[in-house]
Parts: sequence; structure tokens; C-alpha cells
Amino acid sequence: MPRGGHFAAILTNSDAIQPMFPRITNARSGAVLAAAAIAAVVVGYGAWRWSHSAPKPDFAASAGASAALSDAPRPAAPARDSIDLSDSQLAAVKVEPIEERDFPVEKQAIGSIDFDEEMAVQVFTPYQGRMIALYASLGDDVKKGETLFTVDSPDLLQAESTLIAAAGVMDLTTRNLARLRELYKTLAVSQHDVEQATSDQQTAEGNLRAARDEVRIFGKSEAEIGRIVAERTADPTLVVASPIDGRVTARNAAPGLLVQPGSAPAPYTVANIDVMWMLAQVPESDSPVFRVGQEVKVTLNAFPGRAFDGKIGAIGAAVDPNTRRVLVRSEIKDPQHELRSGMFANFVIRVGQPVRSAAIPLDGVVREGDGTMTVWITADRRLFTRRTVKLGAEVGGYRQIMEGVRVGELAATEGAIFLSNALVLAH
Repeated sequence: MPRGGHFAAILTNSDAIQPMFPRITNARSGAVLAAAAIAAVVVGYGAWRWSHSAPKPDFAASAGASAALSDAPRPAAPARDSIDLSDSQLAAVKVEPIEERDFPVEKQAIGSIDFDEEMAVQVFTPYQGRMIALYASLGDDVKKGETLFTVDSPDLLQAESTLIAAAGVMDLTTRNLARLRELYKTLAVSQHDVEQATSDQQTAEGNLRAARDEVRIFGKSEAEIGRIVAERTADPTLVVASPIDGRVTARNAAPGLLVQPGSAPAPYTVANIDVMWMLAQVPESDSPVFRVGQEVKVTLNAFPGRAFDGKIGAIGAAVDPNTRRVLVRSEIKDPQHELRSGMFANFVIRVGQPVRSAAIPLDGVVREGDGTMTVWITADRRLFTRRTVKLGAEVGGYRQIMEGVRVGELAATEGAIFLSNALVLAH
């Protein structure tokens, strides 16, 4: 019998169904029961048909396929720190071997230029008075003895008047002594008179000498004093001259201004600028390597490519409690008077023998976003790998490499930034 024929026979033969259920006398109930039986038979047949016709899984074939996938070679993941350049890109990169160079062992600090305070003089008037005229301006170079300003001084007038009076008394006593000596020869006067005249003349001579010295204190020369005595005229003009060769670095004066000795601010300040100071604050940890007399090199932004020679003149005796730094004062030679007070300067001093180590040009170093320093190394001049390095000093356009590369390795000495940008775009 064909598949499904048995169930068809059962459905067509009502007598075969009848023994399976109790006899039903009600016709309507019988119809409902017959429909339910037919539905049950259909569902059962469908389940049997699906179980015999559905394909069974081939577990051996699945296992073989999995093994084949696991054994197949996988594509290599690109390196995150490497980049392969094309022929056109290689034109932007210069490759050279890492070489060795000598790097001096130096200490550096930032400082500022200042005047040599030991050769800077505040020029005051020795006596009070009103200013008459000014002869030097701010920034002028002056010589020792050159007039800076003049003052109408009543004290000078008094001293010159005393000098004139002392000179008059001196003349009088000198003539009187000469006359008495002539009279004594004829016994017209006594010995006592001659001795008294001699004493008076010596006293007048002493007074005249003291008066001359007093006027000399005001800066008058011997020729000027002699003219005052000869002409019997007093000149109250007090001349204040520069005490040293130097430059006028400050001026606080004006005609008619009343000035007093030692009253700040000084009318003029003159400083010798042949030697300038550089004041640098060095870290406390570096202070033991500095010594008075050590030679230093000073570079300034105002004079790129130049270095000024000097030596350490003094080292602070105490550490600043706030900054933990020590003052180092250097004396810088400036024969051309090019330096200016307040200029920022870089203080460099050699504290040891040079060290020979690997070096790379400045264009071969890249500072990454996280602050690390990297270079690009290659073996075939096409595939470049980024490598983190530890840098040291910078001398003559080269950076010292302390760790990360070996001498002789090929590196990108130009175009390193181009490589870093290309790597970012590639990933």
C-alpha cells in the first residue's frame, strides 16, 4: 500500500472509525466528534512525514569544515608604528646613519643682565643748593671729571668768602712782619713786637691754608682757587663731576631743583659698562658644581649666534626658601657696550669632560602628543618604524640620544614630522 494509503482507507471507512468511540445517538454530537478525529489524524500524519523526510545533520562534515577554517592562514595585522612609503613619498624624507658626536657636560640656567653694582655710582651734590644747569642726559657716556650738573651753593659762597678774607689777613700780616723786621734792625721796635708779628703771620698763613682746602673740597682746582684769591671774587657755582668713566644710567634732575647731599633719588647715576653682571638662579641640586672663577658662556636673544665670555664672580651664601635656588653672579665682558640691563640671557657653564654618544639632527626628532620623543628607523629605506628615544643635550644642531637607537642605524634625519603625519592618516 502506498505511503498514506492506510490513513486514507481509515478516513473513507466509517465503520472502522466507529469502534474507536462510544456509540453516539445524537447526530449533531456525532458530527463534532468526527471532525475532531479527522483533525487529530491529519496532525499526526504531518508529524510523521516531517520526521522521515527532514535531512539529518552531518556532524563529521561540520567538524571537518571547522578544522579547515582554523588551519587556513590569516592576513597579518598592520604594525601600528610602521609605515611603508611610496616612491613619491620617499622624496620628502632624507635617510642617514646615526653617527657619534661629542657633547659637553654643561649646566644651564636662565638669568638677566644687570649693571656692575660695584662700579655703579650715585652722584649727589656735596652741599645743598639749587641746580643751575645739566650737562649730561640719560644714556650718555661720560669720562671721569666730566661735568654732570652745576649747583648754586651758598656753602661754596661762604667758603670762598672765608678764603678771600684769609688771603687778605695773610697779606696784611706778611707786610707787617716785614716792616717790623726792618725797624728792629734800627732798634725802633722790641724783639717782642717782632715775635708777635711773626706769630700773627703764621696764624694767618694757617688760616689761609685751611680756607684753600675748604674750597678745594667743593671741587675747585688750584688754578681756580688762585684766581679767586687774586681777583678777590667769589663764584657760588658748584660743579659736580662724574667720579668714574661710564654711562649715565639714571637721571633725576632738572634746573631749579633744590638738591641736598644724600637725599634720594640721586640726581645722576653713572655705571661702568665695560663689565656687566649676569644674575642667574640655579637649582639647589646643581649648586655644588659651580665654583668662583669658572668660565661661562652667555647667549642672548638679542644677539643670535653670538656668545659673550665671562666668569663666575660670586655664589650666593644661602638658598632661597621659596624657590630652592641659589644666586650665581657672573661678570660678563662687554667692551663694545652692547649689553643692556634687564636683557634675558642663557647661562651655560661646562662642568665636565665631553661625552661621546649617538646623535641625530634636530629635524629627525618628533615630539609626540603625549610628550615622548621619537625618531624613525628604517632598514630598507622604504619601511619606517617609529621608535621612542631618550634625548640629552643639544649642540650645533644635533640632539644627543641617550637610549633607543644604536650608532650606524639608518634614520630619517629630515621629514620625520611628515612620517608621523602619514602614520596618523594611514591608521
